[in-house]
Amino acid sequence: MKNSIIILIFLMLNLHAKDNLIGSVNTAWKLIGKNDRIEVISVKDPKIDGITCYLSYAKKGGTSEMIGLEEDTSDASVSCEQTAQKIVIKEDISQEEDIFKKRSSVLFKKTRIVRMYDNKNETIVYLVYSDRLIDGSPQNSITAVPCNQATGNVCEFKKK
Repeated sequence: MKNSIIILIFLMLNLHAKDNLIGSVNTAWKLIGKNDRIEVISVKDPKIDGITCYLSYAKKGGTSEMIGLEEDTSDASVSCEQTAQKIVIKEDISQEEDIFKKRSSVLFKKTRIVRMYDNKNETIVYLVYSDRLIDGSPQNSITAVPCNQATGNVCEFKKK
């Protein structure tokens, strides 16, 4: 029974966005376990169709990852692109909102993508950063998808 609980905890700690993993590159070789690497994943905004965000982040390997105790660095970058002919905004996006978060350490550290809307310039803005309960990181990356483009206004707001 005790072994089952340990295995269950291990599996829960190691769950993260594998289903949308695009690829990775190794940055440091490890004798045991996976190498340190940079992973690239795709993230969809749950309230907006037609935008895909691509997130790259540093991932620590080795034995600490094998047992779920690694702490990834706060290095991350985001690029969000229009991936459909029309951007359909299905719900109110006037408030800042997390569209993605993943565990970056065993306790209290997460990497997040936050969506913001610049109403004046009709632009959807995405910010990636890492936070911690105490002493979060100022490292961040930002990307923007304008509604008004050379082809005209590509955003459609659905009213509910």
